[in-house]
Amino acid sequence: MLYSPVQYEEPLFRPPGEAYSAILQATIGCSWNRCAFCEMYTTKKFRVRHFDEVEADIKALAKICQGVRKVFIADGNAFVLSAGKLIPILESINYHFRRLHRISSYALPKDILSKTDEELILLRKMGLKLLYVGIETGDEKLLKLINKGETYKSTVEGISRAHQAGIDTSIMIISGLGGMQYSHQHAINSARIINELNPKYLSTLTLTMPYGLEHFKRRFEGNYQHQNLEELLVEMKTFIEGLTVENVIFRSDHVSNNLVLKGVLPKDKVMFIEIIDTILKS
Repeated sequence: MLYSPVQYEEPLFRPPGEAYSAILQATIGCSWNRCAFCEMYTTKKFRVRHFDEVEADIKALAKICQGVRKVFIADGNAFVLSAGKLIPILESINYHFRRLHRISSYALPKDILSKTDEELILLRKMGLKLLYVGIETGDEKLLKLINKGETYKSTVEGISRAHQAGIDTSIMIISGLGGMQYSHQHAINSARIINELNPKYLSTLTLTMPYGLEHFKRRFEGNYQHQNLEELLVEMKTFIEGLTVENVIFRSDHVSNNLVLKGVLPKDKVMFIEIIDTILKS
């Protein structure tokens, strides 16, 4: 059994890019926890951990992770915490992790919008340099069908305000999210919103159904028609073809993905399309 200096409340999740980060649970679960596609935190009731608990974990992690340069603040959307609650956590992290390069967290657009511009700038100055935002889709109708709790407008406004404060974002899109009926509009409008935001990082995951297709259909507020691999690849190709971003690091290497793509857009855009075309032809 691997030794951990802190006692996590499982299940615990972190982005692939935080594989070598110290993971700190400032909140438990997800404050929204109603998305049709997500089962990550359905076994947890959302709560905010007391600062004394969090600080004890920071001290314990710092002792055993002395060479670590990144700290990821969990759980589902820990950025829901007010600036007043985040600031002492960031102060403690900075004090105990002397070689720190970056602090990051999951966030919802509404979490960003709940903070003032001054608060966002201050949080950035204190080392919170990256927010992972699963926007899932740029299609307004699909956002409602999956009960995301966000709109195209709130997503753009929230992420844009983070960018204006100097906070980078890593945005996630879910392939296959709308099934065949919504596939094309999902791809087109997801490319549209990414073009408007131009995040530092962009990744795609593929819809998974841990409790089965029928369970997902009951949560999805529309007519969901499951896609096969070829249809998913066509959707991905349409999405990539629609991207006009600059200097975006793209990753499609999540465990859920059938095709691994890694590169920088727009430099590798043609290569990505050629790879997909080759697979489709074969």
